[in-house]
Amino acid sequence: MKIVYQGKTKKGLEILIRYPQFGDEQEMCRYINELSKEKTFVRFQGEETSLKDETDYLDSQLKKIEEKKAITLLGFNGNKLIAISGINMMDKTERHIGVLAISVAKDFRGKGAGELLTEVILKEAEKEITNLKIVTLEVYEANSVAQKLYQETGFVQYGRLPNGIMRNEAFEDAIFMYKNIK
Repeated sequence: MKIVYQGKTKKGLEILIRYPQFGDEQEMCRYINELSKEKTFVRFQGEETSLKDETDYLDSQLKKIEEKKAITLLGFNGNKLIAISGINMMDKTERHIGVLAISVAKDFRGKGAGELLTEVILKEAEKEITNLKIVTLEVYEANSVAQKLYQETGFVQYGRLPNGIMRNEAFEDAIFMYKNIK
């Protein structure tokens, strides 16, 4: 088990951040399905993922991590998965760009997990992915908390796609941000 951080967030939440491993698929499946039911600021909007789908996803991420084409980090409070973050590298002419995604479970938002995970994954990606030069992300227009967090960690808005996201049967803008790494 490769642990990247163990301790408390600035707001006192106990957290262990580590790379995923075989055996995590059941807890990852529980986590994403719980998040999906909430229909929050994630791509899943009520769909349910099967254990097989999550196992396949974990297998593919572990392969990408080994090939230095991704970083995935899981945040745990005790034995409960409370956050997931990932940076997946693009390919070909964009092989120097990584795409960041992060989510935090409802009961753990506002406790510093997202801020810590963002800082930790950026440092880990810079260390582990040699050709990473730029990290991009997409954030929902209505998610002002995440936008503020990303700005505070050095991300800059570079675009907006009007009505680029459909959530809860309504459209909202997708905001695109980037951060230079090296």
